Amino acid sequence: MDWANTTFEQVTIRAVEDVRPAATAIRDIALQLDLRIAVCPDISSKEQMLDADGKIINADIFGWTADGERWWENGTLALSSPFPRATRYESEPFWCNAHGAFTVSRNNYLEDLNFSEFHKFSKARAMIVIPSHLSFGQIAATSFVPVDKTLDDMSAVFAEHGDFLGALTRRFVASYVSTMRTQQWIPSDCRLSKREVECLRWAAIGKTDKEISLILALSHATVRYHIQRAGEKLNAVNRSQAVFKAGQLGYLGAAA
Repeated sequence: MDWANTTFEQVTIRAVEDVRPAATAIRDIALQLDLRIAVCPDISSKEQMLDADGKIINADIFGWTADGERWWENGTLALSSPFPRATRYESEPFWCNAHGAFTVSRNNYLEDLNFSEFHKFSKARAMIVIPSHLSFGQIAATSFVPVDKTLDDMSAVFAEHGDFLGALTRRFVASYVSTMRTQQWIPSDCRLSKREVECLRWAAIGKTDKEISLILALSHATVRYHIQRAGEKLNAVNRSQAVFKAGQLGYLGAAA
């Protein structure tokens, strides 16, 4: 659809100068659906999404300026809120309220989270959440809150617009992160061998070199060589960082 292509182009960021117009575009799209948008580009960091002049997008464009709405100023909120945890457990859009999180496919992890104090953390009674699982293990979280603060059931809005908002948000957030990322701490075109990956996978679950050598029927020295060689390829300073970086690149797979 030409309209859809035009919309995605409007929220794509290719240079820092594009941040403000792209943010304005996605804000206006949300408002057309009677929703307000908020974005956290990295749930593990306090850093906010900024425009070319260093202004905070959530405040300056998305309008989160009222008392209690500048959640990034509360350093303990992320630790107590269920929302950051939910975006670690789910990669697809979902909506939630005080009764829990509602997804297209069942997610047992989300079912175990407590959303009973929903209003305390969201300043709303329901919201659509878009997790964006980006390269190198970074997770962004975007929420769409109804303009109508009394609305506590977003099932119809989610069913009609959830997929579109998910795709649009991922384009906006991923292009922002890609444009603003300046540090390259994993070498380009880093390729690990099958043996290196096997050794790191066992190391990731706490096996020692001796134990890995028994499991893989390799010598102790060979295991150490593979792990050391993987660390050199990953530009890691030690074994733990080699495992961490390999995990960020997807070599170690998901936890069972």
